[in-house]
Amino acid sequence: MAASVIFSRQIPKQARWASSMPLAIYALALAAFAIGTAEFIISGILPPLAGDLSVTIPTAGLLVSAYAVGVAIGGPILTVIAARFSPKAVIVTVMIVFALAQGLCAIAPDYGLLLLARLLAAGGHGVFFGAGSVVVSRLVPHERRGAAFSLFIGGITIANLLGLPGGSAIGNAFGWRMAFAAVGLLGVIATIVLVAQLPPTRDGEHAQSDFPSQVRALRHQQVLLSYLTITIVMIAALTFGTYQVPILLNVTGIDPSIVPLYLLLGGVGSVIGIYAGGRATDWRPMPSLIVVLLLQALFYGTMLLAMHDPILMAVNIFVSGVTGFAFSTPLQARVLHAAREAPNLASSLVSTAFNIGIAGGAFLGAVLLNAGVPYAQLPAVGIVCGLAAAGVAAWSWLLERRHGPAMA
Repeated sequence: MAASVIFSRQIPKQARWASSMPLAIYALALAAFAIGTAEFIISGILPPLAGDLSVTIPTAGLLVSAYAVGVAIGGPILTVIAARFSPKAVIVTVMIVFALAQGLCAIAPDYGLLLLARLLAAGGHGVFFGAGSVVVSRLVPHERRGAAFSLFIGGITIANLLGLPGGSAIGNAFGWRMAFAAVGLLGVIATIVLVAQLPPTRDGEHAQSDFPSQVRALRHQQVLLSYLTITIVMIAALTFGTYQVPILLNVTGIDPSIVPLYLLLGGVGSVIGIYAGGRATDWRPMPSLIVVLLLQALFYGTMLLAMHDPILMAVNIFVSGVTGFAFSTPLQARVLHAAREAPNLASSLVSTAFNIGIAGGAFLGAVLLNAGVPYAQLPAVGIVCGLAAAGVAAWSWLLERRHGPAMA
């Protein structure tokens, strides 16, 4: 697909960036969009879902935690089991189960069955992103991995841009069940595209080292501290993000009909953030990462002051979208760079780290709300977590500079 040297000199840089990527990466991004939409759609339909199922908003918010726990636990276990199969077979199987699970969510008659359907979908989440990350790393040369990962992970970003506000709009117009049905349809389409576009695995290409060797490959500070950084950042993001719709309605005081526009604004920031993170990964990843994490803390602080102003709140949601996604690509690339002997397990544990933070953030938000903490104070968690994450990342970078990277 890459253009020749002669033609590459005659077309814009952005066009060369797009044309140099295999179609399979776009197919993976489409699947990531469907999965990302499914994970976070709850926050967009929280009030009507809670009302229909006769549960409180904090209890409905725990559906986010439950999904994340399913990812965190199921991902590594299923990744080890699936290691003997080709990445294409694993990815396609996961997407079939995912589409079926969304259908079950759409028809679940009560909270308990909806929870079980969410757990079914969650089981393959980490396996998908683990296998998908490995496929992406093999489809492009090393110097293009940052851009390729940003495109792949961009599926989740677009889920925030279109999936979350779109699901909210569908839920408001047609009921929250139709939002899940729409995600299930996306899963079916993504599965068809993946079957057509994912290249077959050559003999021996997906062979993995034995499990003890894979575990040893993870015992490096670049890997472990990257996981810790991801978890801390996501606790901050989901303590606010899970309950952002009730915050916008009850604290900022906006009309329910324009809530999707605020979510869309956050999604636009996410797209910019994921692109910036990809570029930073190919440039100076660690200094850029630390700056991004400090900016996260800063804008959670300004959000506390902007909570009652619709315009300032919109600005903060946009900037939080940028910083909330710019950090992810450098850290994921750092993990794969250091844990080269166990790429599937390392990538799956990236999803585990994300989802421990997601579960912790949604749970912490529910605990704080049930304890009487007002919605308007939830962003304070982001200040503490942003500073802590920046400290962990700076410590990891210092250790790397002293002792050298895990991989040249």
